[in-house]
Amino acid sequence: MEKTFKHRNLALLLLQARECVMGNFRRILNHHGLTEQQWRVIRAISDHHAPMEQWQICETCQILSPSLAGVLVRMEDMGLVERSRVDTDQRRIVVALTARSRALIKQIAPLIEQQYSYLEAGIGVDVVGNLYQALDLFLAQQNNHVEQVELVPVTAPGKVSTRKKSRVA
Repeated sequence: MEKTFKHRNLALLLLQARECVMGNFRRILNHHGLTEQQWRVIRAISDHHAPMEQWQICETCQILSPSLAGVLVRMEDMGLVERSRVDTDQRRIVVALTARSRALIKQIAPLIEQQYSYLEAGIGVDVVGNLYQALDLFLAQQNNHVEQVELVPVTAPGKVSTRKKSRVA
């Protein structure tokens, strides 16, 4: 059979690599009653060292705005974040970590760091380091212009024709 694609499926490989990594940490998060999305939000705000606007969290954590709204409501109910409006623009919302989430970070951080050490020991420090380096390089290029293929109109798969079919008697 002739090979259809010259390039490997990079998006799928990245998803598989993500799952390979997250499989090492999911147990820790579940043990502490956190979802992956909640931990991404906590970690992003913590790494930012300051409250973040919702759009910044969406961009950093790769969570769509409608999904983030629900995540933040649950996190607020759990006492993990506080949302407040920006004084100069009431449309903007800032999300801050609470004392409870900062305490949770202090509790989880040693476990996360230990798991990273185990990951490096299992996969190899050089492999993990090279992965960080490759991803940093790739992400640093995201503002470079990448030409897009021209698309021609097509009928979407599964789309039903609006023409009436004549019945044969």
